[in-house]
Amino acid sequence: MGKSDKLAIQLAFDILPIDEIETRRRVEEHLETIRVYRQIGFVRRQAALTASPEPRYHGSTNAISRTTENIAIWNTDRAAELEQQSKLLDLAMGRLKKAEREIIQLRYLDYEDEYDSILCGELGMSERKYRRVKSRAIYILACALGIEVYRENKKDAE
Repeated sequence: MGKSDKLAIQLAFDILPIDEIETRRRVEEHLETIRVYRQIGFVRRQAALTASPEPRYHGSTNAISRTTENIAIWNTDRAAELEQQSKLLDLAMGRLKKAEREIIQLRYLDYEDEYDSILCGELGMSERKYRRVKSRAIYILACALGIEVYRENKKDAE
């Protein structure tokens, strides 16, 4: 990473106070969700009980339980959402440099769960450089996917 890259990142993160720990957690959670979706597909919810065809009114509210309908809606919406997230991740991965893309692909998206210490040896990087490149890739993905978390300024909270 050149001096201009470091300066641009430092300026961006000084202006926008990003909560590094929570941002990293969200990106890793997002990558895990997409990895599972790509490997086994979408796992649909199913109703535990078959609903009766007759409405059953509860108390004085006359509310009808629509468990099967709610599950069907969730399944349809979630499948479309995961497909959209997968496409967006592909676009975001295209914006990464080759080393950053390799680290994210090997560490988070491939079938086997690789350890950082093994990957840095496979990629021919020192552990320090590996962690810097990985950290930069995670921040770029967080911003590209729109899942970065900002710290609250203590002045604004008061």
